[in-house]
Amino acid sequence: MTATVDLNSDMGEGYGRWSLGDDAALLDIVTSANIACGFHAGDPDVMAQTMRLAVEKGVGIGAHPGFPDLQGFGRRRMHLPGESLANAIRYQVGAASAMARAAGGRLRHLKLHGALSNMASEDAALARLCYAAALEVEPDLVIMVLAATAMEVVVREMGCPYAAEIFADRAYEDDATLVDRAKAGAVIHDPAHAAARMVEMVRAGAIIADSGKRIPTRIDTICLHGDTPEAVAIAREVRSALEGAGITVTRF
Repeated sequence: MTATVDLNSDMGEGYGRWSLGDDAALLDIVTSANIACGFHAGDPDVMAQTMRLAVEKGVGIGAHPGFPDLQGFGRRRMHLPGESLANAIRYQVGAASAMARAAGGRLRHLKLHGALSNMASEDAALARLCYAAALEVEPDLVIMVLAATAMEVVVREMGCPYAAEIFADRAYEDDATLVDRAKAGAVIHDPAHAAARMVEMVRAGAIIADSGKRIPTRIDTICLHGDTPEAVAIAREVRSALEGAGITVTRF
């Protein structure tokens, strides 16, 4: 059983006058923050505010790059030429690194967003392209990967530091990929259910799919999405349940 685990959340996803999620409340609970870089969500002011709060609260700062898709929130699959996608990753990681330094912190990890992440979890070549581009900008980044997918195979082959991630608020297929959001039950909204399944998975050292199949895996960090109405409640419940089970919640 994993004795310690990180708790991360996607945030900084407001834009201009429109806010999304309660980042301040989440930053009191989570230990790592994946901050949008302006392509799928976020803007320079939102990035700066979120990163300053993360520094104040001692939360690890990560870049959360996605497709250039503000309207679709980066959750629509896109097919970009390889060099264009690599440049989009470099651009977003460079912006996140600069904003983190300006906020008095440093960029610590990378986590792909939305459709780009889902595609990379299925396509090793795509994952490698994205990770190589990010590491060209920030060679010491820890790469956050969907545990037991093509992403993890790639980072092992590349020899770079990584954190294997499972999701508190998403259901799993038998191949360790996430159930498509278009399907019923793909997103978990009940905090108690999310918390219980996280304790079970961490204790088992395995992803437990919707079918009941257990997929043994290393587990370094647990994600919850910051854009759902119940995000803060899920974060509190998950952290409380983990600590109640004797599992220490700390930065990876």
